[in-house]
Amino acid sequence: MKNHLIDSSRRRWLKMSGLSACGALSAGTLGSLLVPTAARAADYKALVCVFLYGGNDGLNTIVPTDSARYTQYRDVRQALALPASSLLSLSGTNYGMHPALAALQGAWASKRLATLFNVGPLKAPLTKAAYRAAAGDPSQVPGNLFSHSDQQALWETGTASSLTRTGWGGRAAEALATTNPVISAGGNGRFGLSASTGPLVVPEPGAVFGTYELGSEPWRLQDVPATARANAIQALYTQTQDSSLRDAHARMQRNAFEVTQRLSAIVKTQPSDANGNPAINAGFAPVTSGGRITTPLAKQLYQVAKLIANRGTVQGDRQIFFVQLAGFDTHSGQASADPTQGVHARLLKQVGDAMAAFDNAMQNLGLGDAVTQFTQSDFGRTFKPNGSGGTDHAWGNHQLVLGGAVKGGLSYGTYPQLELGGADDVGVDPWELHGRWIPTASVDQYAATLLRWFGAGDAQLDAILPNLVNFGSARSLGFV
Repeated sequence: MKNHLIDSSRRRWLKMSGLSACGALSAGTLGSLLVPTAARAADYKALVCVFLYGGNDGLNTIVPTDSARYTQYRDVRQALALPASSLLSLSGTNYGMHPALAALQGAWASKRLATLFNVGPLKAPLTKAAYRAAAGDPSQVPGNLFSHSDQQALWETGTASSLTRTGWGGRAAEALATTNPVISAGGNGRFGLSASTGPLVVPEPGAVFGTYELGSEPWRLQDVPATARANAIQALYTQTQDSSLRDAHARMQRNAFEVTQRLSAIVKTQPSDANGNPAINAGFAPVTSGGRITTPLAKQLYQVAKLIANRGTVQGDRQIFFVQLAGFDTHSGQASADPTQGVHARLLKQVGDAMAAFDNAMQNLGLGDAVTQFTQSDFGRTFKPNGSGGTDHAWGNHQLVLGGAVKGGLSYGTYPQLELGGADDVGVDPWELHGRWIPTASVDQYAATLLRWFGAGDAQLDAILPNLVNFGSARSLGFV
């Protein structure tokens, strides 16, 4: 009965404090690794993963502009084809960018933005003949291709099996012994999981984090002082426990309280607040209205910008962040007669505006060369549209990489042949000729290129990315 009453009290206090058991454990697991360390600004580096859930249509994100290939593109894409006159010129190349990404055109001109062609999950380099001969053999071909959940897992884990639990971001943080595991402003995804911990998940700007300001809404407990409630909650976890499991749980909770108290004021700040950072607010001005950030992705990147600016409080000179935007499963209504409208255009505008705002904020902080953003997505979309004004699930896809360390103003990788049933299309029979491109660059190579810049050596890369050895000497894609 005594233990039951203690557990019941603990649950009531957690409910009143706004700390769910899962949330507290996530922060607590992180807290066990947050050892005070002075940030070394001169050696600081951060990676920011921007995951586009649902499968971004890379073929309408970056489009060839030379006459022969644009004609192929226009003829097959039909109503989904972007008018050549609407494409944003990527100077020095035969490619154009979707007009909704106008905010990123300056980054291309200043050589901070690069495009990466036809990347996807691979076990090893793969030709069409080998793919057809493998007949789905998991020892040669990644499992469950063209499935959202499986392909998201393959991208986030950097493996060829969707059953892998840990993410390549989490494994990288663990292998490099970074002060923090992955910090996520976009939920508790697999990307940030390691063998020993999960990511620290922070809410959007203005939200209460952990036990901070317990006396305010939504708990409606103004009759009890906030400090008293916080002290009582923490006292529950200083009690002597009667089992090693409970003791471990209590220790994680104590660490969670320390982390959230240390970071909560940073997390809560909005552009309208007096304690806001002018350099960050200036960068995010195009996506701010009435003192508030206006779009979900920009809110997440604003949180990341504040945590980077306050890296001494966050601690550590290597940090990996995760943000995300959903909605890219464009099976219908993908485009409209106006190329700046339609589902895909509205999503890409949010991506371009938010990534550009974040990059400008980093430059304002003097950290533009120390922070690299990169996109990931489930898969590309079919080259051939479906009968509903949209596109279906495919495989290889194009990605964007942004930051001062990027060898920008250039395109990397091999653009697929725009031929249904051609050498890059998985299909042979008429019913399967949709343009689902076999990747010519792997997630492993993509991640390895980023992580080498981040500080990983060859042995660490092999441990983080188990299939990297299958690509021989082609370990880097060269964009940083």
